[in-house]
Amino acid sequence: MILVVGGAGYIGSHANKELNRRGYQTLVYDNLVYGHKESVKWGKLEIGDLAEKEHLEQVFQENLIDAVLHFAAYAYVGESVTEPAKYYNNNVCNTINLLDVMRKYKVNNIIFSSTCATYGIPEKMPITEDMPQNPVNPYGATKKMVERILEDYHKAYGVQYCCLRYFNAAGADPDGEIGESHTPETHLIPLILDAASGKRESISIFGTDYPTEDGTCIRDYIHVTDLADAHIRALEYLKQGGESTCFNLGNGNGDSVRHVIEVVKQVTGKEFKVKEEKRRAGDPPVLIGSAEKAEKVLGWKPKYAEIETIVEHAWKWHENKEY
Repeated sequence: MILVVGGAGYIGSHANKELNRRGYQTLVYDNLVYGHKESVKWGKLEIGDLAEKEHLEQVFQENLIDAVLHFAAYAYVGESVTEPAKYYNNNVCNTINLLDVMRKYKVNNIIFSSTCATYGIPEKMPITEDMPQNPVNPYGATKKMVERILEDYHKAYGVQYCCLRYFNAAGADPDGEIGESHTPETHLIPLILDAASGKRESISIFGTDYPTEDGTCIRDYIHVTDLADAHIRALEYLKQGGESTCFNLGNGNGDSVRHVIEVVKQVTGKEFKVKEEKRRAGDPPVLIGSAEKAEKVLGWKPKYAEIETIVEHAWKWHENKEY
């Protein structure tokens, strides 16, 4: 059985679906602070927090866990700056709880959700795994710390791990069964879809004077189902004796904010107000990841690479959201 920690969240729920689709048995462990019970349509759900070490031990005692997929983290960059204690406690201390319980029950394989935020503001593009990691906010710092902890637990205790550094997760399950739903929502595509469906008055572009083709920021959008596929490939790679390591997960190309807005207008057939605002502090002009290593080692290649497809799937979910 695979333990999917944070499996009621956006990316975790898509990985949980994909695991079940491929014949794995899953147990989702989630405190439902940001996750949604309705998204756990496959496997079993255990409501619990990683801070509850005894509860976690009970889960390992009662279930034969083979491996762990660890998605549980707070992920609001701005909040991490104003509330760092919340982020270090949950993202770092609680992960140590999880790792210690895994050790006790001799569960050695873990796939960890990391982030491109560990790189900070990179000097060149595309970003490769060997580039320096200098996070510029506590959120990125917590993920980098966990990567270091995994490295140390690997050397000392034989924990086998893969850290997956995502770029901008986007889209929704192609079948429309689950999708993205954050409160508050900070991701660009759902915010634009809210403007398209009339839930927001307008969408803002922060900065139109960047050194990019149309002056707006460029980001690497990666379909959430492709991310789910990468997790399972990473899991199977470890099970076959693969070396503990880290992988970037991106498309290797980027789309500007203005282009994404235009694509949303095309896909939805809706017009909406676009406001141009000043730059936000700390937004790099371009963030694009190279996933060559994941392709070479895991045989992973995004199936839904086109921004049009990502937006279509997100819109299909957005129109008939269950949660």
